[in-house]
Amino acid sequence: MMRQYLNIKAQHPNILLFYRMGDFYELFYDDARRAAQLLDISLTARGKSGGDPIPMAGVPYHAVESYLARLVKMGESIAICEQVGDPATSKGPVERQVKRIVTPGTVTDEALLEERQDNVLAAVCGTVEKFGLATLDVSSGRFLVAEYCGDEALLAELQRINPAELLYPEGFTALPLIDRRKGIRRRPEWEFEHSTATELLTKQFQTTALDGFGVQDLTLGLGSAGCVLQYVKDTQRTALPHINSIQKDVQESRVQLDAATRRNLEITQNMGGNHEHTLFSVLDTTATAMGSRMLQRYLHAPITDRHELISRQDAIAALMASPEHTVTELLKQIGDIERIMARLALRSARPRDFARLRNAFNCFPALQDALAPFNNALLNSLASEIGTYPELQTLLNDAIIDNPPVVIRDGGVIAPGFNAELDELRALSQGATDYLDQMEQRERERTGISTLKVGYNRVHGFFIEISRAQSAQAPADYIRRQTLKNTERYITPELKEHEDKVLTSQSRALALEKQLYEQLFDAMLPALSALIASATALGKLDVIQCLAERAEALDLHRPALTDAAGISYEEGRHPVVEQVMDQPFIANPLSLDDSRRMLVITGPNMGGKSTYMRQTALIVLMAYIGSFVPAHNAFIGKIDRIFTRIGASDDLASGRSTFMVEMTETANILHNATEHSLVLMDEIGRGTSTYDGLSLAWACAHYLASQLKAYTLFATHYFELTQLPDQQDGVVNVHLDAIEHEDTIRFMHSVEQGAASQSYGLQVAALAGVPRSVIQAARQKLAELEASKADAAKPPVKTSPSISTADSNGQAQLPLEPVSQALQEAMANISPDELSPRQALDLIYTLKRLSQQ
Repeated sequence: MMRQYLNIKAQHPNILLFYRMGDFYELFYDDARRAAQLLDISLTARGKSGGDPIPMAGVPYHAVESYLARLVKMGESIAICEQVGDPATSKGPVERQVKRIVTPGTVTDEALLEERQDNVLAAVCGTVEKFGLATLDVSSGRFLVAEYCGDEALLAELQRINPAELLYPEGFTALPLIDRRKGIRRRPEWEFEHSTATELLTKQFQTTALDGFGVQDLTLGLGSAGCVLQYVKDTQRTALPHINSIQKDVQESRVQLDAATRRNLEITQNMGGNHEHTLFSVLDTTATAMGSRMLQRYLHAPITDRHELISRQDAIAALMASPEHTVTELLKQIGDIERIMARLALRSARPRDFARLRNAFNCFPALQDALAPFNNALLNSLASEIGTYPELQTLLNDAIIDNPPVVIRDGGVIAPGFNAELDELRALSQGATDYLDQMEQRERERTGISTLKVGYNRVHGFFIEISRAQSAQAPADYIRRQTLKNTERYITPELKEHEDKVLTSQSRALALEKQLYEQLFDAMLPALSALIASATALGKLDVIQCLAERAEALDLHRPALTDAAGISYEEGRHPVVEQVMDQPFIANPLSLDDSRRMLVITGPNMGGKSTYMRQTALIVLMAYIGSFVPAHNAFIGKIDRIFTRIGASDDLASGRSTFMVEMTETANILHNATEHSLVLMDEIGRGTSTYDGLSLAWACAHYLASQLKAYTLFATHYFELTQLPDQQDGVVNVHLDAIEHEDTIRFMHSVEQGAASQSYGLQVAALAGVPRSVIQAARQKLAELEASKADAAKPPVKTSPSISTADSNGQAQLPLEPVSQALQEAMANISPDELSPRQALDLIYTLKRLSQQ
C-alpha cells in the first residue's frame, strides 16, 4: 500500500495528497506533519519505513469539505485520491487514482467558495517593459486577457482582480513584484509559449484561429491564457464546455484606478483590511450572490462608455418609478445560478444545485411578467437574455424531489413517477416491510410460537427470531443463523430468496438512479451557453435593482454626464461617512472647470478636508458605474483616471519609509495624470523636514496646475501654498473653517472660499487627550518661535562702514553690502535656465526678507 501511495505522491510532489482509505482520507510523511499543523488534527504513526514510524494524519471522508475549505483559504492545493477499484475483486491494494485537484483558483464547490466574491485564477509573464496577464473565473467561465506596460500598471490590475491563485513562468524576472502574494505557483516555460497557447485555445474554443475574439495581437497575454487553460485542465481532469470564449480586457474602456487609489477610497476593503464601512458595504443590497459579485466588478472597473452609463441610469429611474418590488422578491428565489452553470459544465453539480435551478426556471415566467410593463431598453434587453426554459423546467420538476439530499451517493434524489423501472425496483425494496409483517403472522400461526418475530438488520440481513425458551419448537426447515443471549435467529429458503431479491433491487435502484442523474447533465448541456447568458443578465438586473433601491433609501440623485470640462455638484455628501455619523452630515458644493482646475484646501485637522476630497472621488466613481450619486445637480465631465495621495504608512516588508511610500505614489501621479484626471493630494511633503516638504508640495502643486492641468484637490497645512493662486491661473483657495472659544474648538465642516487663517493644531491635540502640561509647553514654544521669526524680520541695527547709510536729507538708507552679500548667497550655484523649486523658494524668502528690511 505504501508503494502505491509513494507512486501517486511522486506525481504530485508539491501539494497535499488526500489518500482515501475506507472512511478516511489519510496523509503520510511531510504531508501529515503539515496537515496536522494547518488543520490542528492529531499526528499519529502507522507502520515503519527504514525502521522509523511513518507519520500519519487523517480526516473523515464525510467531513472533508470543511477541511478543504480551510486549506483553500490558506492558499493550499490538495490532490484528492479516490478508491476506483472494487475491494471484493482486488488482489493487494485497491486501485486508486487522483480524481481531482483542488486549488484556490480552480475550486467550484459551493462549500469552498466565498459566496459574494469572485474567485479568479490568473497567470502573468513578460518583463518590466510589458506584461501579459490572463484571468479566468472557473466558476463562471469568464476568461479575459490583456497586456500592461510597467510594473505600476500590473500591480494596479492585480489589486483590482485580487486573484486567488497566480501562475508565473520559471525564470520570471519580475518575481519580486508578486513574491509576497498568497497562492503564487511556478509553471514550466513551455506553458507560456505563444504557439502552444494558441493551439490549446483554438482546440478549446473549436476554432481555427483567435482572430474572431480580437486577441490575436496579444502575444504575451495569449501565453498567459494558455498557461491558465492548461492548469485548469490539469486540475479539473474533465471537459470544460463552459469556457468557450476569451475577451480582450481594454483598459481605455475603464476609468483607471491605481492600487493606492483603491486602498485610499476604501471601495471594497477598509484601511484595516475588513469589509465594514466601505462603499461596497453601503451599496450592496443585491438579492443574489452573483449580483453582489457583479457590483464589486462594477466598482473596481468603472466604465467610460457614455451610452451604457446613460442606459443604466434610465433603467434605475424606471425601477424607481415603479411602486412594485416584485423583481427583487423573484431574484431572491432564483439564487446564484451562475456558479451552478459551472458545476453543470464540470458534471460536479449536486442534487440541490438541480433543485435551485428548477426553482429558478419556475420563477422565470413570473420575472418576464414583472419586467414586461417597463418601457425601458435595458430592462427589455435583459428580459430577452434571461428568457424561459419550459422544457428544462418540466424535466427538473418531474425528475427531482422537493428537498433532495446533499449528494447522490445513497440515492433518494429522483422523484417518484419519473421512471417506471426505478419505481418498480423501489416498490420491491420498500415493500419488504409489508411482506415481513405478512410472513410473521403466517409463521406464528403455522408454528404456534407466540414470541416469533421476523426482522432485518444491515449486518445479518433478514431473520426469524424465537426466544430461547421456545427455540425447541422451531420447525425442521428453520436454519439457525445466529445465537444471542436470550434468542435464536433462523433463516428459511423462502426468506433467503426474498432477501436476495430485495437487496438486489436496492443496488439496482441506486445504479439506475445514478444513471438517470447523469442523464440530467446530458439534457442540460445543449442549453449551457444560453443558461450562462441568462445568469449574466440576471446579475446585471440584480445590480440595477440594487442601485435603484439605494437611490431611494440614501437620497441619491441622477448626475449629468457631460462632455464639457469640469466636475461640479451641490450639497455633496460622503456616502459612507454619512451612514456611520450620529449627527447630520454637512453637505458641501464643488466646482471645477477650465478656470478652476485646482482647489488648494486649507483648514484644521479634523475639519473635514480628507472627507471632502474623498467624497468627490466617490461621487465621480459612482457616476461612472451608472449609479445615482449623493449630491444635487451633479455635472460630471470626462474623467480618464482617479488618483489619490492620502495618508501614509511604512512599507517595512519592502524597506520603504513613510516618506518613500509618499513620494512613490506622488511620482506615479505626476507621470500618469492627464488633463482629464481627477487627482486628490493630501498633505504632500509632511514626511520630511519643513523646508523640503514645503518645496516639494509647492513644486507638485505648480506642476499639476501648470503642466498637467488635472482636476486637483490639494489639501495642505503649508500656508505658503495659498499664494499659488496669485502666481498660477486655474488655482483657487478654499478652506474648511472652525470656531475657537477659549480652550475649545468647534469644526464647522463647511467649505468656504479663500484660505484658512490658522490650523488649530494645538486645539486638536488637546481634544485628542494630550496632557495639559504638554499643550502649555507647546504654546510657550510656539510663542518663542513666532517671536524669533518676528525678530528675524526686523532690519539690522549695524550699518555698513564703507557705504553711506543716509541720504542727502539725512534719512536712513538700506545697507548695500549685506544686501549684495545675501543676494549672492541666494543666487550661488543657481542656473537661470534650471531653477529648482527649493532654490526658487530660497530666493523668494531672501527677497521677501530684504523687502521687509
